[in-house]
Amino acid sequence: MAAALRGSLVTLVKGLSSPRWQQLASRPLSVTAGLCSPEAPPPRADATFKVTMVPGDGVGPELMTAVKEVFKAGDVPVEFEEFHLSEVQNMASEEKLEQVLSSMMTNKVAIKGKIHTPMEFKGELASYEMRLRRKLDLFANVVHVNSLPGYSTRHNNLDLVIIREQTEGEYSSLEHESVSGVIECLKIITREKSRRIAKFAFDYATKKGRSKVTAVHKANIMKLGDGLFLQSCAEVAQLYPKIKYENIIIDNCCMQLVQNPYQFDVLVMPNLYGNIIDNLAAGLVGGAGVVPGESYSAEYAVFETGARHPFAQAVGRNIANPTAMLLSAANMLRHLNLEYHSQMVSDAVKRVIKQGKVSTPVPKMYRTEDPSTENVPNQTFSVPLHT
Repeated sequence: MAAALRGSLVTLVKGLSSPRWQQLASRPLSVTAGLCSPEAPPPRADATFKVTMVPGDGVGPELMTAVKEVFKAGDVPVEFEEFHLSEVQNMASEEKLEQVLSSMMTNKVAIKGKIHTPMEFKGELASYEMRLRRKLDLFANVVHVNSLPGYSTRHNNLDLVIIREQTEGEYSSLEHESVSGVIECLKIITREKSRRIAKFAFDYATKKGRSKVTAVHKANIMKLGDGLFLQSCAEVAQLYPKIKYENIIIDNCCMQLVQNPYQFDVLVMPNLYGNIIDNLAAGLVGGAGVVPGESYSAEYAVFETGARHPFAQAVGRNIANPTAMLLSAANMLRHLNLEYHSQMVSDAVKRVIKQGKVSTPVPKMYRTEDPSTENVPNQTFSVPLHT
């Protein structure tokens, strides 16, 4: 990621004004103006939390370096257990997968980068990424798409949540060649998991004070599969009379998001639709490099970027945007009840962006030739920074 951007974040985090933070001035990184008042509570927690870290592929390790540097500068009481799991770097095996799962099951909380999934079939249809989700039953993926202060896009002041079921649907890894040249790929939709993700969405809306849940589907074509999902959502909606419920067809949803995203609040959908909408919505606020995400089961929580891309072509070029991963890390701290540290990290990220003094450079392939965009503030954030 851009060294100047990372350095500004570290500087802001280190610049807290409490006496304990001022002791950090003797460390190599510089100290500048503080983020918090002297009345802020002591930032140090009573215990250190162990968190599993899986950097993943592409720029994942670089983004994790940014997280570790910011946490170190902020004296955040988190200890990482780091595992490198990759199908494309010869760092994947059943033994390695079991080590990662064991650590995640013990720690209950993890932060991870994108584990790249090769397109070539090598005897196993389910990728390591999918197997991790299934083993931990990470059924709910949550992506909060929120405009960043000081960064102007076509649609500003956006605030919507995408909730995706991610253990079945098109990602069931059930494919076979029935006859030569004919592939059958099974999409699995169950009442149990459809009702579970619908309940998660309505519980989320209730807890967060949101007023509407919209189910996204293609039940006009997939009348049985998506029809079951839609029916399940409607049944659960009846249990939440204070939350408005609507449904929308996936293709219309994509168009409406581009034209008028403000009409949406919380969207809930099956697996593949969620993957598509996550990326589309991330593009509305600046790209994959600025949107955080998280996945939940009944026991575990995994924090990652909202739109998952390895951005392999940027490795070692110092252009990857750490914003999404740092905001995901801040959400992880909030999950650990480290509210002070969470606020510190997220405030530092947003302040650096709002100041507009540093940003990640635009790769040549994404530069616009439109002269009308030359003076758009922080235009470098508008490109798909993980592709």
